[in-house]
Amino acid sequence: MRKFIVASHNIGKLFELQSILSGLPAELLTLGDVVPEFTVAETGHTYAENARLKAQAAAVASGLVALGDDSGLEVEALGGAPGIFSARYAGAGASDAARRSKLMEALRAVPAPRRARFRCALVVAVPGGEVRTFEGACEGEIIFEERGHNGFGYDPIFYLPAHGRTMAELPPELKNQISHRARATLAAKPYLEHLAGEETNR
Repeated sequence: MRKFIVASHNIGKLFELQSILSGLPAELLTLGDVVPEFTVAETGHTYAENARLKAQAAAVASGLVALGDDSGLEVEALGGAPGIFSARYAGAGASDAARRSKLMEALRAVPAPRRARFRCALVVAVPGGEVRTFEGACEGEIIFEERGHNGFGYDPIFYLPAHGRTMAELPPELKNQISHRARATLAAKPYLEHLAGEETNR
């Protein structure tokens, strides 16, 4: 079975991708499984650039097909902020709760609906070969009541009107169909199946 590496040390992200890519004839590994000391500076100006930096560096370091992703929250009333700085919105090392608190404070004077979207870019890099980018988005609104325990980051205040729940209230099987990361990953799945098949047929 072919091995792919997820350019992240986040076990939660690995589990999420494993669920979305259920049935893929490949084993997904994290950086910790292969190159535990790996780090890469996210110096890109877009999600796609950051995802590409991570995927290409992980492919070189591990010799495996690498999946790198970058995502963020874009709030219309804030001109698209926090965007690519979503994870650092409240400063380096700040907690998810601190980031949510800062965002709600920034939107305190903005009436509902406070429209927002999650965006994700997923890059697949083949060692010494091609690099492909896949993207996904999920539309919603920011609310001031934290709800749900299934998500992380901004999920508890990201409300999905079509489902009447926040992202953190969604069951994993539904989140793994409609989230921004799920949509980008599902778009990449046929290509990943192709790469896994190439290995199987060698």
